[in-house]
Formats: sequence, structure tokens, C-alpha cells
Amino acid sequence: MAVLDLQEQEQLDTLKTWWKDNGTWMLGIVLVVVVGMGGWRGWQYYHNKQETEAATLYQQFVEQLASNDAKRVNDAAAAVMDKYASTPYAPRAALIAAQVNELGHEPLRAKSQLQWVIEHAAEEGLKSVARLRMASILLDEKDYAGAQKMLDAKRPASFDALYADLKGDVLAAQGKPLEARAAYQQAYDKLDDKSAYRNLVQMKMDAYGASK
Repeated sequence: MAVLDLQEQEQLDTLKTWWKDNGTWMLGIVLVVVVGMGGWRGWQYYHNKQETEAATLYQQFVEQLASNDAKRVNDAAAAVMDKYASTPYAPRAALIAAQVNELGHEPLRAKSQLQWVIEHAAEEGLKSVARLRMASILLDEKDYAGAQKMLDAKRPASFDALYADLKGDVLAAQGKPLEARAAYQQAYDKLDDKSAYRNLVQMKMDAYGASK
């Protein structure tokens, strides 16, 4: 890794501390937004008996979130996933349960649920969220090749900025500052000018001496 001067190193250390405290929360917000973007299309099919039952069971799962009991949340999510895997509710339950397990420091369970979404979800947006979250966990585990594989997967263009940003994190963790900076630049260029997330990417670029 190229040698950073004192100021750049201080910026990088500050960024790492900020991301450790806030990164999971921010990615959680991304998850909620994308899940919401799905439009909850299952609610449109109430004339279908299975969809009605799935919606009822999913509502019970949502109610368990308030319990702050990971076991109850996981059991409720598993019920939706096992009984109504083909409905729009199952991958959403799996994604949210995975987030609960990430926050509860249960990465193995979270990865299992995310893999289920990747393999079973019909909506590409939900699969893309799952791959992004999986890559983040693999990065924490220093499985850089696994994380990169997730980030190389095909996804809707709306995810390009988020994928490029996380790719920058993976490259930075491997001691590849030039490649990391290029990935952050790509993410920056794809984000809306008014996006608050863009400011975070700018911080990362600045940490490696990039200017915009």
C-alpha cells in the first residue's frame, strides 16, 4: 500500500471510526428504502388465498420486530419463508431478519437468510440488496474474493453507485488505494448531486488524496 502522509492518515482514521459507528445503520436505511421500493405488490393479490395467508403471516412477523427478540423474529421469518416462499413477502421477511441478525452479531444466520433471498427472490432489486449486504458481511470477515464476487453480479443500474462504493471499501481493505479511489470516484459520479450519501463517498476519496 502506498504511504499516506500524516494528514491523509488522520483523515482515513477518522473515516474508519465514523464508518464503524454508522456504516451498518446507513446500509440498514438503504435496505429499508429498497424494500419499500418493491411497492408491496403482494397486497394487490388479496383475492388469492395463498397471498392472503402470506400477508397475515408476514404481519405477524412485522409485529415480532418490536419484541427485540432475535429468536422470535427468526422463527417468524422462517415461517413466512417456509410456507410462502413464492410470495413477495418471503424475501422481504428474510432481508429484514438478516438485518436483525447482523445487528445482533450473528453473521452466519444473516448470510444464510441473504443467500436464500439471492436464490429465491423474484425481484431483482431484492436480490441486489441481498448481494450488497452479503458483500458487506464478507468484507468484515476479510473474505475479499467472496465480497468481490457478490459485487460483480449483474444488478439494476440503480444499484451501481452502492456497489461501486462497497467495491472501493473492499479494495481499500486489501491495501489498493488507487483502485479504491477509482471505485469511489465511480460511485460519486453515479450518485445524485443532492444525495447525502455522496458526501460520505467524498470523504472516502479525500482520505486517499482525491480531489473533485
